[in-house]
Amino acid sequence: MDKVWKEALGMLAQGELVSGAAIGGRLGISRTAVWKHLNQLQQWGVPIKKIKGQGYYIENGIELLSRSCIVRAMSPESAVLLGDLQLLDNIDSTNSFVREKLDSVAERSFACLAERQSEGRGRHGREWVSPYGRNIYLSLSWNFDEGVAAMEGLSLAVGVVVARVIESFGVEGVTLKWPNDILLGGRKVGGVLLEMMGDPVGSCQVVVGIGINLGMTKEVAIGQPWADLANYAQLSRNSLASALLSELLLALEGYSGCGFFAYRDEWESLDAYRNSPIKLITPRMTVRGVDRGVSSTGAIQIEVDGALQSYSGGEISLRSDSDS
Repeated sequence: MDKVWKEALGMLAQGELVSGAAIGGRLGISRTAVWKHLNQLQQWGVPIKKIKGQGYYIENGIELLSRSCIVRAMSPESAVLLGDLQLLDNIDSTNSFVREKLDSVAERSFACLAERQSEGRGRHGREWVSPYGRNIYLSLSWNFDEGVAAMEGLSLAVGVVVARVIESFGVEGVTLKWPNDILLGGRKVGGVLLEMMGDPVGSCQVVVGIGINLGMTKEVAIGQPWADLANYAQLSRNSLASALLSELLLALEGYSGCGFFAYRDEWESLDAYRNSPIKLITPRMTVRGVDRGVSSTGAIQIEVDGALQSYSGGEISLRSDSDS
C-alpha cells in the first residue's frame, strides 16, 4: 500500500467523520483522488462509510498492526526466539510469503502478519476470506532438526495453543474440530494450516499459518457458518497477535522434547464432537461412527460398530453426523 492510502487510513482509524477536503488537503490530492483511494480500500474490505456533503468515516474505527506494540508485549522468553517479524499491507498469502523467504532467513524462526490476504487459503486449498485490517493473518516458520517425525500431531497442538490464547482474553466456549479448526458457538472462528519442507529424516522446516476472525463484517461473504471474536470480547489485534506469537514460539521450541503427548488430553477436552456421532468424508468413502478422541500421534479415532478405527491427514473432512 502506498503512503497516500496509509495516511488516509490513519486519519479515519479512530472512527471519526473526516471531510474529503481535509483528507485531500493533508495528502495534497484532489477530493476525486481521495474518493478513488478510499473506494479501493472499500473493495479490500475496509468498512468506510460516506455521508454526502460531510465526509468519510470507518464504522467502529480500525486498528492497524504495529510491530513495536506486538514485540513490546511479547514475553521475554518468547521474544528471544523470534528471529524476525515483518508486517505486510497486502499479500497473496502469508504462508506463501514465509515459505519463499526460508532460504534467505538465517534465524530459526521468521514471522509475518498481514493486514490483508488476496489469496488466503485453508485446508484443501479452500479460500480464507481476508478483508483488510479486520482479522489476524499470521504465519511463522520454525526449524526442526529431527525430521518430520518430531512434528507428529503438531497441527493439533497448535490448535490447543490458539484456544489457550483466545481463552486468556476472557472468551469462553472455545472448542476444536479435528484436525485444524477453532470454533466458537459451534461456528468457525479460526483455522490452522501447516506446511512442511526439507529433509523428512533430517533438518526440516514448518510454516504455521493461523487465521482468526476478529473484526469480520456482515457484508463479507463466507461459504460456511462463522464466528467473530469481536462478538465475545473487546480485544486488540496487536495484543492478540503478540500473545499468539509468544505462546506459539514457546510451544515450537519445546515440541521436540514433549511431542503431542503433552497436548493430547487438553485437545480431547476441547474436542467439539467428543463422544458424538460424526462422519468422516474421504475421497473414496464416508465413515460414520462415534468420535472417541485422538491417538498419541493426532489421528482421529472413530468407534465403528464397536471397533476403534484411526484416520489421519490427507483429503479427509470431519463433520457432525447431523450436518448435510
